[in-house]
Amino acid sequence: MTIFSAGELADLFDDSAYGREKYTEPAPSDELVAEVEAELGYRLPAAYVELCRTRNGGTLRRNCFPTEGVHVWAEDHVAVTGLYAIGRTATWSLLGDLGSPFMQSEWGYPEIGVCFADTPTAGHSEFMLDYRECGPQGEPAVVIVDQEDDYRVSFLAPDFATFIRGLVPEEVFAEDPEEALAEEFETVEEGSFSPIVLRGLAALDPVLDDGEASIRAIGRRIVREKDFFALHADADSHLMYATMFLLYSALTTARSREDFLYEDPANRSYEHPCYAMMIPSSYTGQPYGFTTGGWAPGFVEDWWDAQIAAGGIVASEGGFRFAPQTEVGLVRVLNVLARA
Repeated sequence: MTIFSAGELADLFDDSAYGREKYTEPAPSDELVAEVEAELGYRLPAAYVELCRTRNGGTLRRNCFPTEGVHVWAEDHVAVTGLYAIGRTATWSLLGDLGSPFMQSEWGYPEIGVCFADTPTAGHSEFMLDYRECGPQGEPAVVIVDQEDDYRVSFLAPDFATFIRGLVPEEVFAEDPEEALAEEFETVEEGSFSPIVLRGLAALDPVLDDGEASIRAIGRRIVREKDFFALHADADSHLMYATMFLLYSALTTARSREDFLYEDPANRSYEHPCYAMMIPSSYTGQPYGFTTGGWAPGFVEDWWDAQIAAGGIVASEGGFRFAPQTEVGLVRVLNVLARA
């Protein structure tokens, strides 16, 4: 007897290339399920296993779960980026590079069960299977854990199947279009900057005519084009990535792509420059306004890789920086935008 009907899984996943590359693996065999369970130390819910034999991990189309009194993402819902595959080869699989053991050992998520899905908060909240009441062989509840609120655990659903059935598209929570657009423009025109961005602007003051105006001009262009502030693979998003790397490089040298993109688990503060805390995310105790409120790292990774291939970013003493001619050209563009 199956747990899910075909209708309950219809439109659950999107079909993005990013989701298939980073989250999806082939359907798991009985042997693989047993291996993963043994390594995790928990029996996975039968509904999880059944779902993964239909589609083993991926980013979601129905990516919101309605809530009351849970304020991790929004007042009335939490957002899901992707479900982890049962496996170990995809980056976001249960045993992958950024899977459950990594999030618990490196990011400090509690030993209450298994991290099985992520959020748009760049690691600052995780969905977990909570085995505290049922034990390692029982049927776990689904909770969300907020790293920024001292790892506060909030109950969402009594079991995995209920959680999946409760997911809805983000359009359910859509605001009035005119009000939403006004809020997006307010974000890019008036939102306060990350402390990292402010330090980078101060360091580049001798070469940028008005760095703040340049950044806000890029933000306005993005909102005019998309009706919301989000960064993807378009030209203006690439310009924003480049601007953030320019500011970052005024403060430190990237030892690797990951060094530029991600926080240092041993030093989660604005004192450690990284892209994740320049635009996509902020710390709860010190939020800022000029933010996309989430991100898909693959877009920035692809931009970086293209810059490396084209010689725009080059290896230098101690790490990676813009090639001189690339930096000069970028500064020229930003100074033109400052006067726009």
